[in-house]
Amino acid sequence: MASRDLVIGVIFLTQTVVGILGNFSLLYYYIFLSFTGCRLRPTDLIVKHLVAANSLSLLCKGVPQMMAAFGWNNFPGDFGCKLLFYLHRIGRGVSIGSTCLLSAFQAITISPQNARGTKLKRKALKYIDFSIFLCWTVYMLVNIICPIHVTGKRNNVSISMRKDLQYCSGTTNNKITQLLHAALLSFPDVLCLGIMVWASGHMVFILHRHRQRVQHIHSTNVSPRSSPESRATQSILVLVSTFVCFYSLSSICQVFMALFDNPSWLLVNVSALISGCFPTACPFVLMNCNSCVSRFYLPWLRNTTSTKVITNA
Repeated sequence: MASRDLVIGVIFLTQTVVGILGNFSLLYYYIFLSFTGCRLRPTDLIVKHLVAANSLSLLCKGVPQMMAAFGWNNFPGDFGCKLLFYLHRIGRGVSIGSTCLLSAFQAITISPQNARGTKLKRKALKYIDFSIFLCWTVYMLVNIICPIHVTGKRNNVSISMRKDLQYCSGTTNNKITQLLHAALLSFPDVLCLGIMVWASGHMVFILHRHRQRVQHIHSTNVSPRSSPESRATQSILVLVSTFVCFYSLSSICQVFMALFDNPSWLLVNVSALISGCFPTACPFVLMNCNSCVSRFYLPWLRNTTSTKVITNA
């Protein structure tokens, strides 16, 4: 085994383990607080699906890349390669869609408290379940064509038509077909990205206007801490910024992967590493910026403390 393969294998192993632990830790807090009777926000359901999509993406991309780097190149087989690529694309897509939904619903949540805004919020909350279901359905249908262009290492495909993807192989087609497939696969992502940009701009505008109003209030009773809505909005903005950064880098790598019939070892591995950055960083961004753990445990601790006080009294 070459030293470069060992290094990249350790990097993939570290990224996958850290990402899975982070996502499962965040999911554990939600499950734990659900059993303790804590009331969660409606948008927390989106976060649960975001965590599930991140975990699916990491497992279906990071683990095979790690095993290929350690020398196990032929383990998935033809069907395994198709299934892994399909599930990875679904996980990646739902991660994009969930982040989009999270930013859109948060933008609606902090909208001005008028009759129109209140009516819009009530309608939006009713469609959270349907929006998540639609997100999974759309990406499952759109990515059906993905397994067609992926084969196992041992598949009897002409070497001239193969594209080395480390643990699997991709089949090369004419450029027009590749462009059409790329456009179809990218359309939902671009749509989600546009909604995220709109929602982020809307939230920044509302926060800026709110801050200007607060500056005119000169009272010692006003707490210097921002409201829960402002903190939640800021966390979504950080999450969206992180997503856009990694998504842009990943898209650039994917373009180069599509342009070259035989992408280099470095390009294939860098592209895979960048695609796993957002699923790995996402739970830590949420826990840090939104104070998820503290917000989840405070109501439970308060309920526990109140119960103890009443019992002791």
